[in-house]
Amino acid sequence: GLVGLPNAGKSTLVRAVSRARPQVADYPFTTLHPHLGVVQLAPHESFVVADIPGIIAGAASGAGLGTRFLRHIARTRLLLHVVDACPVDGHDPAEDIAVIEGELGAHDPRLLETPRWLVVNKLDVLPPRAREARVREIVGAAAWTGPVFGVSAATGMGTEALKRAVWAHLREIQQAV
Repeated sequence: GLVGLPNAGKSTLVRAVSRARPQVADYPFTTLHPHLGVVQLAPHESFVVADIPGIIAGAASGAGLGTRFLRHIARTRLLLHVVDACPVDGHDPAEDIAVIEGELGAHDPRLLETPRWLVVNKLDVLPPRAREARVREIVGAAAWTGPVFGVSAATGMGTEALKRAVWAHLREIQQAV
């Protein structure tokens, strides 16, 4: 499942990795309902990705779309935490990560036991040589310790590696059961 603040690029990422076509627009809460997309890697290699509507501070207490969609997150086996690398309003991506982590834990502390990967999106707005440094900066500021992927959902950059890593992780979980 994809989690993140509004306008982090979750729906664009779903469009980039699947045939699903959730609405994409430049305003908060474009996604009002979860959208599912099937990610097809090969004839017998596929998984479903869930585009969860944007979560804001206070969502666990009912703010924004509230807890209505937080419950969908509990059904996922892997959370991809999507964050905007260069927010146009200038807010700090590390703070965005803290907000989402806080809301997940406030809604249900067990959600923090679900594997979570960081997906730093919208890297295409940066010059190529600045992208890796920006990802490191966000990871360091957020003290993120899990897997990290730098992508541009708009251009498709990095999405193939992300899809393959998710598939490998899900297969590993399946084999462990």
